Amino acid sequence: MAGGKLTPRQKMINLMYLVFIAMMALQMSREVLSAFGMVNEKFESANEAALVNNGILLDALKIKAADDPTRYAIPAKKAEEMSVVTSEFFNYLGSLKTEILGPVTKDENGEPMYENMDKGEVTDSQWFVGDKYSDKGNEIISNIEKFKTQVKDILGTDVKFQPILNDLEKRFNLEDVKDKEGVVKPYLMYHFQGFPAVSSLAKISTMQNDAKVIEHEVMNSLLGNTLSQAASMKNYAAIVIPEKSAFFAGETFKGKVVLGRYDKSTVPTKVEVNGNTIDLSTALEDGQVNLAFGTGNVGEHEINGKFTFMEDGKEIPIDIKGNYVVVPKPNEATISADKMNVVYRGVKNPMTISFAGISHDKVVASAPGLVKGSKAGQYVMSPGAGREVVINVVGTLPDGQKVADKKTFRIKGIPAPRGTVRGEYSAKGQKSNLEIVTVGAKLEDFDFEVGLTVTGFVLQVPGQPSVVVAGNRMNDRAKDAISKARRGDVVVISDIKVRLEGAGDYMLPRTAPCTFEIN
Repeated sequence: MAGGKLTPRQKMINLMYLVFIAMMALQMSREVLSAFGMVNEKFESANEAALVNNGILLDALKIKAADDPTRYAIPAKKAEEMSVVTSEFFNYLGSLKTEILGPVTKDENGEPMYENMDKGEVTDSQWFVGDKYSDKGNEIISNIEKFKTQVKDILGTDVKFQPILNDLEKRFNLEDVKDKEGVVKPYLMYHFQGFPAVSSLAKISTMQNDAKVIEHEVMNSLLGNTLSQAASMKNYAAIVIPEKSAFFAGETFKGKVVLGRYDKSTVPTKVEVNGNTIDLSTALEDGQVNLAFGTGNVGEHEINGKFTFMEDGKEIPIDIKGNYVVVPKPNEATISADKMNVVYRGVKNPMTISFAGISHDKVVASAPGLVKGSKAGQYVMSPGAGREVVINVVGTLPDGQKVADKKTFRIKGIPAPRGTVRGEYSAKGQKSNLEIVTVGAKLEDFDFEVGLTVTGFVLQVPGQPSVVVAGNRMNDRAKDAISKARRGDVVVISDIKVRLEGAGDYMLPRTAPCTFEIN
């Protein structure tokens, strides 16, 4: 009642209302009854002044509408509608006062004698039936609700009228009331049943004044005057807006502090974020809109959209601009054996390279023999000569700043393979079988998938000269030597030459021999 900046007239009304409430607790002496009458007369005087002031505001709107119809035609129409519904409600309340004054004794000037209004004959007998409203009581409630609905229909959903609508609900709150003894009573019974007629008269005058105050607020708003309630600093909060939503250790925080409204009266009519329309029936909370959407891949992302409000019957869109940074979820540890940072010469070493908190498209890795793979963050290393290779990695942060790191890997050759005959390191069989076998090679306990091709070997049959063979199968000289082997002889295949497929001229180290026992 005392919030915001009030006019002297409103302060006087509020003070009289406080006096009126205090006097309610007193025993109804003639002096108190007369005092209630004086309070009623003060409210009636204030209501007459409000009638004149609101008429002046309405006339001002009509003049503005004539001078600038594009801007003021609709506000003037709303003002006229507001004046009509307020007058109807004001006059209806006046008829209730006339009924209450009907049986009251008048003085020689025709003025009611307040000291005789200590009974509530009209209100108690006509407004209530037992512990329920009479038809008259229901009529009164219906007219109050009608006035509230008419005002809401005139103002619509325009956000600038929300403080007025809140005030309307507060002044004409018809909910049940709990008295000091804890008994819950309907609105009219709590305020009027069993009260002296003079107090009921004063209460109805305050309701008339409340209606005129609401009308005055609407007129002011339609004229473009700022309501103290809307401009009050209590409706604002200091908001910290960081330049971005994620910072790295050692980085300088950058942002702004601004004043923003966290006021439930400021309600948007439509909100769009990143191309999606937000369901305000579930997302709106105290003037704020809760957002929920997938964050996407690692890296920086933008938030774009529109806040749309209704003002003077038009949609007013406000741009939404923001950003956020997605960093990798810590769902696995990075574990490495420092002495095992090895890449092998002659094969394609698959590697995964990333920078924590930076998207893959903002990471560049470089080294001799390093090429980008088919998927994000994947690379292939094919080391050349030398014993070490250094991989350099550069990442670009969302603000454009560069960060770098590097790691050294040892280069090792592929371990020596073992020769095979008929796919075995040591085989047994008939001489005829040895004559047609293929000599091969295998890498034991090596994790890479590699192709090995035998390009030559030496055949040693006991008691026979060694035979040098080109390729991976027996030639005629080798077959002749095999034919002279005896049962139990162990034929040795040694000096196996192996080429690594896809590695050019790179030859593997000396290959271990294999054997074949003649049955």
